[in-house]
Amino acid sequence: MDALPLETQHFKALSHPTRHRLLFALGEKPATISQLASALATRKGNVAHHLRVLQEAGLVRPAGTQRVRGGVEQYYERTARAVHLPSEHYAAHLPTAFRAIAEEIATAQPDPLLVLRYLRLTPAQAARITETLEAIAHETQDAGPDHPRYGLLLGLFQPAGD
Repeated sequence: MDALPLETQHFKALSHPTRHRLLFALGEKPATISQLASALATRKGNVAHHLRVLQEAGLVRPAGTQRVRGGVEQYYERTARAVHLPSEHYAAHLPTAFRAIAEEIATAQPDPLLVLRYLRLTPAQAARITETLEAIAHETQDAGPDHPRYGLLLGLFQPAGD
């Protein structure tokens, strides 16, 4: 389960912030519709609908079942550890992704670290920062299920007009 480059079928699936939040929630471990509904404080029918859209797009898949009180619950998992949005699609899809990220950050415990800073950089400095952020994003190993889960949002951008 590595990074998934986004293709056309993924864009519609990612056009709703609830679907981003479901992917965030499934980042820790597989979960059932009931577990996801509880984690996102929403109805099971809402979760089932959005999971179906994500599954049809190939972003989540069934991950086994478990018998519960005479019934069977289906577990779901992400198909990739990360999703990469090509830069040519940023304008159309970043607002939805950022809404979902904002909802996650708003409820984060303890206080999240958020820094927005503008700097003037040489091309070499920008390349070095980009390389460092790439290493943090792709080379940092998960510490395992006995440790708290953290969200990681990294970026370096040159504002339009500069």
